[in-house]
Amino acid sequence: MMRVSLRCLGGLLAGMSVFAFTPLAHAAAAAPAPLGSDSCAALTQAGHVAWPEAGTRIVAATWRPAGYAVPLVGQPDAPPTQAVLPAHCEVEGVMHERRGVDGQAYAIRFRLRLPSDWNGRFLMQGGGGTNGTVGDAIGKVSMDQAPALAQGFAVLAQDSGHDNATNTDPARGGMVAFAHDPQARADYGGASLRPVTLAAKALVAAYYGRNPRFSYFYGCSKGGQEGMVLAQQEPDLYNGIVAAAPGFALPRAALAEAWNTKAMGGVLAARGDAPSVANLARAFSVEDGTRVRQAILAACDGLDGAKDGIVADGARCTSALVVPQLRAAGLSPAQVTALEQIHDGVRDGAGRQIYPGFGWDAGWFDPGWRIWMTGSPDGRVPALNVVLGGPSRVVLFATPPGNVPLAPDAILAAQLAFDPARDAAAVTATAPGWPRSAWQDVGAHVPDLDRFQARGGRLIVPHGGSDPVFSLNDTLGWWRALDRHSGGRAASYARVFPVPGMAHCAGGPATDRYDALRALVDWVEQGKAPEALAAKAGPATPWPGRERPLCRYPLVAKTKGGVTACAMPPKTARR
Repeated sequence: MMRVSLRCLGGLLAGMSVFAFTPLAHAAAAAPAPLGSDSCAALTQAGHVAWPEAGTRIVAATWRPAGYAVPLVGQPDAPPTQAVLPAHCEVEGVMHERRGVDGQAYAIRFRLRLPSDWNGRFLMQGGGGTNGTVGDAIGKVSMDQAPALAQGFAVLAQDSGHDNATNTDPARGGMVAFAHDPQARADYGGASLRPVTLAAKALVAAYYGRNPRFSYFYGCSKGGQEGMVLAQQEPDLYNGIVAAAPGFALPRAALAEAWNTKAMGGVLAARGDAPSVANLARAFSVEDGTRVRQAILAACDGLDGAKDGIVADGARCTSALVVPQLRAAGLSPAQVTALEQIHDGVRDGAGRQIYPGFGWDAGWFDPGWRIWMTGSPDGRVPALNVVLGGPSRVVLFATPPGNVPLAPDAILAAQLAFDPARDAAAVTATAPGWPRSAWQDVGAHVPDLDRFQARGGRLIVPHGGSDPVFSLNDTLGWWRALDRHSGGRAASYARVFPVPGMAHCAGGPATDRYDALRALVDWVEQGKAPEALAAKAGPATPWPGRERPLCRYPLVAKTKGGVTACAMPPKTARR
């Protein structure tokens, strides 16, 4: 079965399926008596909720009895699934209703689910892609675990201040058209997080008669970026944050998407093929992709002490080892050059790194990697670096926002014309009416969590080694800078967990099933800092059910005598 993680895709988001319900232990304080439909309806009464901001209002408050089900957005080729939920009050609200400078109507819309059997905890669920839709607010946090709502959390989701149903304009970039309004871009970047969190906590207090004992955030991709914004800019709101595969350098990552597309386009040019989305999907055949994976494993599997299909010690998997294997695998010179360019990363005209390259890993050309770089081989899904990355780069992450035709081949042409020496400046530019750049609005790459640490905050950052859109190298570089800033003590409050083989948020030949939320709760509430996350491989991997520790960086999983454990790696050049 094709496994593709599409959490960044707006309408194509791929969430995590819920297979087993293993609730966390309740918080120490006794839960209130079960609440029902009357308590839910009472929230709509005037004055019942002490809103922090005037103008906040409830659109609907609906009691959902036990057994209520919501659909889960899954893989394009997978059968539909759903999550069956416990009894709860579902609240839909709206705030910051306004008219933008582009004439569009904007607002922050949110959903909060309040379980009858509450454990005293509050969780905000991060968004994905361009946001613009209110999340389901069930708190999907792991493929093998119950959603947070079923574990007793009150769960919040929002649309970050724009609505894909009303703010989408094909003539101005489609789903990124909201970026023509400065406030909408700022809300998307993170300005919406504080007001919606405070509104939701006011609802929690009104419903249960007390505030949450602990507040958590869980997000991946754009949701990971939101987690980083909260840790850096709003450190008083959440006790613990999981910021997985964080898009905290989103504007620069969009430049890398164009760079990587251009690298793949070089394969077409060398063959004399027309630059089309359909041809891009064939830049590497399925057999070529298999040869790439085999070459990487031939070079680097075993560096951790076991030849097991996993490149656990990614820092030692260098081009000096991999490139000769790629050449020996029968790939064309243009194909090898394209892969080297993707690995090396995008640089400006002076040779300075704009965004780090992508480390050699066993998940390259797995479906979840390929769909971003070239599109699916059958042509069903075009390259996401084109159809998502192109409009985002030209409209959302440029100041002033530009326009790009939405025909896929036209977007591809814009990506192939990318020149970092000319185009990278748009990310940090300002303009009349735009006092803040896209980097200021959306970037959250600051290696300073002093205020978060001072308040006792804890941060967990899982990230796939084969993530094709947000480079693990970028996250590791950020953590090293954070560690330097904190005098070598960053691990006392922030830990990164690389997931070898994993694509974007999930999928790939990886042990991608782990419970970061449980680890975070134990760290925040019991002081148990995780050295590793227990992880398992899913049914679509080469080794279903395999169990393996995901080690906190800079530790790596080493196998000796058949036993795998986390240990410090030998000193080596970074990949």
